[in-house]
Amino acid sequence: QVQLVESGGGLAQAGGSLRLSCTASGSVLRVNAMGWYRQVPEKRRELVAMFYGGGRSPEYADFVKGRFTISRDNAKNAVFLQMNSLKSTDTAVYYCDGDYTLDEYGTTWTGWGQGIQVTVVP
Repeated sequence: QVQLVESGGGLAQAGGSLRLSCTASGSVLRVNAMGWYRQVPEKRRELVAMFYGGGRSPEYADFVKGRFTISRDNAKNAVFLQMNSLKSTDTAVYYCDGDYTLDEYGTTWTGWGQGIQVTVVP
């Protein structure tokens, strides 16, 4: 099985920066997708940024374009989210999301990290 372990986050002032990290533990043959969602109370979880397989460019939500940058370390099955020019509206629980092929038989695993709080204050 795969476990997604997140780190980073916390408290930042508006206009400041934070960096989130997520590492997939366990045996992974191929990363099909890996990225970040976020959720605030009483709202649906929404995509922030995502890498997909096949060498595609990452996808960003419109509300983070130009401010957030997603990157990855393929050797470590890790994904990062650099968040700059933070706004109070970025306050949310951020979730790492991953979809993996585990073996040559095509076994897949899809899941979330435990979530990490990001709070942006004026």
